[in-house]
Amino acid sequence: MTSAAVRRRGPLLAFVSAYFVSATGTALSAVAIPWLVLVTTGSAVATGVVGFVEMAPYVLLQATAGPLVDRLGLRRAFLLGNLAAAVAVFLVFLLGELHALPFGALLALVGFAGAVRGAADSATNPMIPPLARLAHWSDERAVGIYSGANRAALLIGLPLAGVLVALLGPAGTVLLDSISFLIAATLTAAFVPVIAPAPAEAGAKANATARVSVRGYLAELREGARFLRGDRLLLSLLVLIVVTNLLDQAMNAVFLPVWAHDRVHDAVAFGLVGGASGLGMLVGVLLTAWGGRRLPRWITFALCTLLASAPPFFAVAGTDAVLPVAVVFFVCGVFGGVPNPIVGAVQFERVPARLQTRVLGAMKASAYLGIPFGSLFGGLLAQAVGLTAACVAAGAVMLVVTIAPLVFPVWRGLDRVEPGLAT
Repeated sequence: MTSAAVRRRGPLLAFVSAYFVSATGTALSAVAIPWLVLVTTGSAVATGVVGFVEMAPYVLLQATAGPLVDRLGLRRAFLLGNLAAAVAVFLVFLLGELHALPFGALLALVGFAGAVRGAADSATNPMIPPLARLAHWSDERAVGIYSGANRAALLIGLPLAGVLVALLGPAGTVLLDSISFLIAATLTAAFVPVIAPAPAEAGAKANATARVSVRGYLAELREGARFLRGDRLLLSLLVLIVVTNLLDQAMNAVFLPVWAHDRVHDAVAFGLVGGASGLGMLVGVLLTAWGGRRLPRWITFALCTLLASAPPFFAVAGTDAVLPVAVVFFVCGVFGGVPNPIVGAVQFERVPARLQTRVLGAMKASAYLGIPFGSLFGGLLAQAVGLTAACVAAGAVMLVVTIAPLVFPVWRGLDRVEPGLAT
């Protein structure tokens, strides 16, 4: 790689690295903080309350922080959000070690950490297009690398958290979690430049900065919501993502653990199958990042979504053998990784740059809405009809939903690129 290429691509790769470290920290906190609560209180209810208090502000700020992020600037919002999260999580560690962390203070700190991480993460997607242009990369490739960093963080972060909790205890893992957010902020400050906005975006930003009233802030949120309601393809994508996330959560949080516990009688099977899925998805994302620009978007998205989604449910319903199920999950993971860069590129093309923090933040937050309900749905369904019937029913719903991109004409808009739309 020439020095010129390093200068062009360095900021994008530095930002993706910062995001990877930040996402790994989020994965660590998802294990370490609930475990800390469980160890110190012995209460499953308290553990659940802490998880809710952390995630609710995270999702809320994903949806509503767009105008604030526009005022701060994308780079500054990501940097400050990670710094604030580092401080909040460090205080959880410090006060816990000093035995000066009442439950109410813990809730306040994790809620604050979730809120600032939500605001910071709402800035990540809109940073990709300008950094991709600087690197002379296509949106598909840049989104693929970014999605790969997210998948890799989950693939590495969750098992790493378990190992660290065993080695260092939950408090030590919380401290490393705080350090990870600090590293992400440092990488951003040192290696990611401030990207000058396009003239139209700069004018919109100046107008946004001038409106500081609550009424103006709400008006900006409504503008993003109106844009999303008016784009049938983006709305269709949103519905598809919400439903598939709900059903995937039912699989990951209920069906797969129950299968490993009741059918295979081995917790290792749960980790093996889940790891196979995550590894396959990482492979799919990276393959699409490398060669996705040469693929026809609509048919690639439609077929890969269909092939990735329903088969794992039928595999878990059909056999207790670990190896075949792991193979199915890996192959479906590869197919499941392919649509992510396509979706990201389409979003960047269809949403004007001045609205991306609001529209994409709302889409990302909405996509999370199905996740808590997925756990509830999966548990109730499995208890009512048994694991096999629950998997078959959920798989059938998944099959019907994921056939939609092959059937309805609106999805063919994935292939249409409208020059000048996202300006």
